[in-house]
Amino acid sequence: MLLTPGPTDVPEFIRYSMAKQTIHHRTKEFKDIFQDTREMLLKLLGTKSCVILASSGTGAMEATVTNFCFKKALTINSGKFGERWGKICQATNKDFVELKYEWNTPTNTKDILEAIKSNKDIDAVFLQVCESAGGLRQPVEQIAKAIKDSNKDIIVVADAITAVGVEHINTKDIDVLIAGSQKALMLPPGLSVVGLNEKAIEKIGQKPTGYYFNLFAEFKKQEQNTTAYTAPTTLIIGLNEVLKKFETIGLDNLYKDTKKRAEASREALKAIGLTIYPKTPADAMTTIKTDKAEKIRELLKSKFDVNIAGGQDHLKGNIFRINHMGLIEPYQASWVLNSIEKSLEILGIRKFNGEANRVFMEVYFA
Repeated sequence: MLLTPGPTDVPEFIRYSMAKQTIHHRTKEFKDIFQDTREMLLKLLGTKSCVILASSGTGAMEATVTNFCFKKALTINSGKFGERWGKICQATNKDFVELKYEWNTPTNTKDILEAIKSNKDIDAVFLQVCESAGGLRQPVEQIAKAIKDSNKDIIVVADAITAVGVEHINTKDIDVLIAGSQKALMLPPGLSVVGLNEKAIEKIGQKPTGYYFNLFAEFKKQEQNTTAYTAPTTLIIGLNEVLKKFETIGLDNLYKDTKKRAEASREALKAIGLTIYPKTPADAMTTIKTDKAEKIRELLKSKFDVNIAGGQDHLKGNIFRINHMGLIEPYQASWVLNSIEKSLEILGIRKFNGEANRVFMEVYFA
């Protein structure tokens, strides 16, 4: 059972849709699929337009840095992926200011406003909605509003790779929203999406930048239901099936179920003595802080056929992360929690009595 926070499991109905004969990307048949996919995608993103890229999420991150930062960037580092904004700025010779926090700690809006006040040339802010390195949910909507109240011309870019398809994101004050295929969209890696609101569309037209990652060139083509370069046809066909499934379920129902599963899992794990790591947990995953993280992960994989993620850098060996993104059935979540509790017994930490499963069922089915 693959329950890492990306790549996530690819359900059979998606795999089946992508196993059909390949379609040429310049045909009317594919253009119709592309148009249908983009229209559904905009409902999911809540943005005015979007650009689909044949790249991982990091490619989309680089594209937003090169296309939206003309002067100086403000980057928010609360984990491995927030840190990546600064590394991209360095690699692309962009001047930047970084605000750094512990991986379990949300960004302080006051710090951002002070940084903007001290650096009048900041024209773009880059941050995560969910920082998946620690499972932290940032107060992005609050931050974006404060930035816009301070200076409406600053572009707010939010990496929502582990948030799109998990929860509703209010994009009123967010100019750019990034999504990736291998998270809640339940596709193989290799496709990313850049959602664009009016301010963002206006800015990419002012100073088109780059070649392959030129968002203005892609925007113009994709508004005509085609792409500037070869489209990731198979992934887009799969995405079309995913979005149709989401429409059948209803986005509100999808978000409600993910939230319920995340909350029930957290309560179950707390009930057996484990500690939630982030101060403001995201519903995309549950992150547990424990020095037995690697032993628990090894037992889950070897004895219970469950694959979850560990920590990186200074958190390596000190946390484990359980995915809630995608279409996960209650019995699957229940199996994972039972397996964790049984692993604690094997490690001599507590006796197994089914408490995790009992709490999960009570909370989830309340």
